[in-house]
Amino acid sequence: MLPFLAPYLQQLWGPFRLFQSHMMLIGMGAGLGAVLACLLILKLSRFLPRDRGRAFATTREEACGKPTGGGLLLVLALLPVLFLVFPASPRMWQITVCLVLVMFSGYFDDRGSVPWGEQRKLAMDAALALIAAFVFCQGRQLSIWLPLVRDPVVLPVWLYLAIAVVVLVLAINATNCSDGVDGLAGTLTLVSLFYLGGFLYVVVGHREVAQYLLVPHNENGAVWAILVFSGAGVLAGYLWFNAEPSSILMGDAGSRFFGLLVGIAVLASGNPLLILSITPMVLLNGGTGLLKLLLLRAFRRLGFEVRSPALMAADGPIQAGRDNRGGGRQSGLVEILHRVRFPLHDHCLKNLGWSKTQVLIRFFLLQTFLIPLLLVLLVKLR
Repeated sequence: MLPFLAPYLQQLWGPFRLFQSHMMLIGMGAGLGAVLACLLILKLSRFLPRDRGRAFATTREEACGKPTGGGLLLVLALLPVLFLVFPASPRMWQITVCLVLVMFSGYFDDRGSVPWGEQRKLAMDAALALIAAFVFCQGRQLSIWLPLVRDPVVLPVWLYLAIAVVVLVLAINATNCSDGVDGLAGTLTLVSLFYLGGFLYVVVGHREVAQYLLVPHNENGAVWAILVFSGAGVLAGYLWFNAEPSSILMGDAGSRFFGLLVGIAVLASGNPLLILSITPMVLLNGGTGLLKLLLLRAFRRLGFEVRSPALMAADGPIQAGRDNRGGGRQSGLVEILHRVRFPLHDHCLKNLGWSKTQVLIRFFLLQTFLIPLLLVLLVKLR
């Protein structure tokens, strides 16, 4: 609204022209988002569903009974902010609708008496990711830039959609899996959003800088940055209450929403591989858990024993007719996989004896320093 009204308001008072400045809109979006998120959490968090505690989480007891599904309040804070600062663009608002739908998919899981199954969640994530990817490319072929390749690569629609869906589903689920320690997923995602917003505004959205770095210029880069920084603002407001000991949890409603937001921003950068450099600790923490699950299921299909040693000792020999989960053989890789807990923050808490504060600070430091290093390598190796 404000960018549309700026030419008319400028006639009343000259400084109102700043409402057309992307930098001004970024600052307003982040600031207003943080304030409004804090206000909604203070007023409405008591109406949220209560956390039931995840069965295998090491912090289950601390989380159980706290308000969860806080992502709903964060989206309710974000929407009026975007209405104020977002330049009018049908595609931008279509993407916003996709973000809201992903949030609701997580929120209904948060408030359900029985958690949704993995296959149901994955199918829903994939469907929403496909919709978001199609809205993003508008059904047209797009070009992407890659490391070690000087010129952009033009992809047909089907191939771009396939790559985009993988990126979006990975971002959604890795962020969701990282949500297990007070402030951890929010802090890591906030760092990613700040770097992504800066990259979209300073590099992708700036013609001269993009040309110098051989990165395709996106004339809407600064507009995407407004969305990213506004999302970062409401996330910062949430973290004010999620710092240990937390008084509210974002739940699947929040983690899935912010995961998709990160994925969309990666697509806006023009390089799907940016997901590897912009979310290193999120992928290491949550993404490796997904990889472990896929590997164990693959070994099971190949006829290997995939139960953990502790479970094998408790169950004893497999009886005929029972689901043996792979048979009697056990691969050395399976044994290694069972030695490490996933998400990785569970391993650090339970096996390494780190405190929750140590996990948060150390993961934050690694994320903060790895992102610029990996980002420079990704951009300069052309």
